[in-house]
Amino acid sequence: MGCRILVYWKITEEQKRKIRAIANRHGCETIFVTDPREAEEEAKSADVMFGADPGPLHAAGNLKWFCTCWAGVNHYLQEGVLPNSTCLLSNSSGAYGVSISEHIIMTALILMRRFEAYENIMKNTAVREWRHDIPMYSLCGSRITTLGTGDIGSTFAKRVRSFDPKSVIGVSRSGRQLKEYDKVLRVTELDSVLPQTDLLVMSLPETPETIGILNRDRIALLPENAFVVNVGRGSAIDEKALTDALNEGRLAGAALDVMQTEPVPADSPLRTAKNILLTPHCAGQMTLDYTREKSVEMFCEDLENYLSGKALVYGVSKERGY
Repeated sequence: MGCRILVYWKITEEQKRKIRAIANRHGCETIFVTDPREAEEEAKSADVMFGADPGPLHAAGNLKWFCTCWAGVNHYLQEGVLPNSTCLLSNSSGAYGVSISEHIIMTALILMRRFEAYENIMKNTAVREWRHDIPMYSLCGSRITTLGTGDIGSTFAKRVRSFDPKSVIGVSRSGRQLKEYDKVLRVTELDSVLPQTDLLVMSLPETPETIGILNRDRIALLPENAFVVNVGRGSAIDEKALTDALNEGRLAGAALDVMQTEPVPADSPLRTAKNILLTPHCAGQMTLDYTREKSVEMFCEDLENYLSGKALVYGVSKERGY
C-alpha cells in the first residue's frame, strides 16, 4: 500500500515494534515523534495518524485516516479540525472502561459514605467532635441507573454487581439488551426510571441528542436521596439546575469529572455547591499502563484492518458522533 503512518504520542519501544511490524508487512513507512512541531511537519505527508493533539491535523492535507487515543471525538468533529471530508476517524473507546468504572465506584462511595463530612469532623481539632451519627447510604441495595451503556457504562455495571445493588438498569439510544444489566431501556423511557434511581451514572458522548439531557425537569424527577456521577461530557447536564438542586437539598450529592467549562472557573457556583465532588477530567487516566496498552492494541488491530482493505472495528460515525 506504501502509505506513511505517523504516531505522535509517547509510547514504549515494544509498542513501536508492534506498529512497525504491521506496517512493514504492508510496505508502509512509520514515523514516531513526540515534539508537536516535528509532528506538524511530518503530518504534511502522512496518510495515517495516531495521536491526541488535533493541532498537527491542519497540516495533513492528504490524510486518509486519523485515530485518536481518546474515547471522546466531539472536538475532532468540529468544522475544520479534520483536514478533509473523506478522512476516516476512529477512537479508543474500549480502553477506558476499567479506569473510569473504578473512578465511578470511588466517587460514589465517597459521596454515599459521607467521607467529606467525617473527614471534616476528624480534622476539626478545635471542636474535638467524635461523631458517628451522620446518615450514610450504600451501594448495597441501591437502585442504579447508567445513562449510557457503552464500554464505560457496561464495565461499571459489571463491577458494581459485587456490591449487591438492588437493580442495575441501563438507558441507551437503542435499548439493546446487555448481559451486564437487569434490563436496558430506550432514552425515550428515561423519565420513567429516574424516580426509581438512587445512583445515576452518566457516561454519554457529546451529540445533539445528549446535550442538556439531564435538564432541570429531569433532575426534579430524581429522589432527594439520589446521587449523580458524570464521567461522559459536561454538556449533558444543566449545571445551574444541578447546583440549585444540591444547594436546596433536592439532591443528595454529585460527582463531576467533566464540566461544561474546563478548567472550572474560579468563581463557578459548582465549586461551592453542597455535597459536590469535582475532579479534573482524570477518570480515564492515560497514565495507567492498562489504558495506554489497550489504546495501542486497538490501533494495531485497526491498522491491520485498514492496510488489508477491511473496515475499521473502532471507526466513528461522523453523523452519530460516536
